[in-house]
Amino acid sequence: MHSNLTVTSNYTELLPDSHYIFPALVFGILLIVVIICGNLLVCLSVWTEKALKTTTNYFIVSLAVADLLLAVLVLPLFVYSEFQGGVWTLNSVLCDALMTMDVMLCTASIFNLCAISVDRFIAVSIPLNYNRKHIDQRQIILLSTTWIFALAVASPVIFGINHVPDRDPTLCKLEDNNYIIYSSVCSFFIPCPIMLLLYCLMFQGLKKWEEARKTKLKNSMHASMKFQSGHSLPQCPPPAIERDPADVKLKELNCYSHPDCPFPKEYKDGHTQTIALPKLNCVQEPSKKKRAKINGRERKAMKVLPVVVGVFLFCWTPFFVVHITRALCESCDISPELMSIVTWLGYVNSALNPIIYTVFNTEFRNFFRKFLRSCC
Repeated sequence: MHSNLTVTSNYTELLPDSHYIFPALVFGILLIVVIICGNLLVCLSVWTEKALKTTTNYFIVSLAVADLLLAVLVLPLFVYSEFQGGVWTLNSVLCDALMTMDVMLCTASIFNLCAISVDRFIAVSIPLNYNRKHIDQRQIILLSTTWIFALAVASPVIFGINHVPDRDPTLCKLEDNNYIIYSSVCSFFIPCPIMLLLYCLMFQGLKKWEEARKTKLKNSMHASMKFQSGHSLPQCPPPAIERDPADVKLKELNCYSHPDCPFPKEYKDGHTQTIALPKLNCVQEPSKKKRAKINGRERKAMKVLPVVVGVFLFCWTPFFVVHITRALCESCDISPELMSIVTWLGYVNSALNPIIYTVFNTEFRNFFRKFLRSCC
């Protein structure tokens, strides 16, 4: 959220009235509670429910941890500063630590959103080689890179970039405009287009997949109708009991499961001996089932994409546009009210993330219902 306390830095003179401070305090406290409760539920559900221990959900837990730490380590001090009318009454070391955590955790939250888009893109591009049950080395590297990059973006603050001459100790903000531009580009203006591109590619891949599936289904129906027009009944081989077992092929056994087969599924001879034919298929059913399962799950993701991208852009774009504009144009007149709105809007995204990535998941919904019923 990069220098979000900058938003309140000028409130001492511009917005000192209690009519602003009290609503901001109430809203901030409620937002902290919602973020903590929502993200704790996400972590608890994946920890306790075996059905939720999937690769994609581990990425969602990483996102929840970033949002949870933001609500615990950053937002309370931000709300405290609002309550003080924008005046920083604590020491500058704590201010720099707060700015570092603020930049790192908000960047980690955005990077985790981007990592989820990468993970889902891989799941659509190479579904048969994608491990959904156990996290592999590729996914561990992706998760680790997310947090390492977030720390790298925030590290200049803790290493002293805020130590400028004539620093005002009553204000807690990012002091270097070049760093504001750098952090904004790294935290938003680079990962955002990447995430949008990956989701667009995933959407196109799922669309082509769906079209290919429909085309294959139409061809199968056409071939079936053509076969039935030329044959009144399927041609089955002689019953297996009348032949040498060594000459019976596995593909022939599947023919007896056809409802129109002239030979019964169970064959009785003159001594009323019964043989039940094994249910074997001529094709590789496991692979077809696996493809169908992945296809169905990823097709559901198409319905979530507009929500994911829309909420992400709605919450983060205004803040970073205003934020980088202030750094590039010091003479531009940006009202404190506008800065306050876009700042809180960015924080709201941390409360919406658990809703976006769990409300569309049946297992998450079932856990939430069960948990709330047991508590309430």
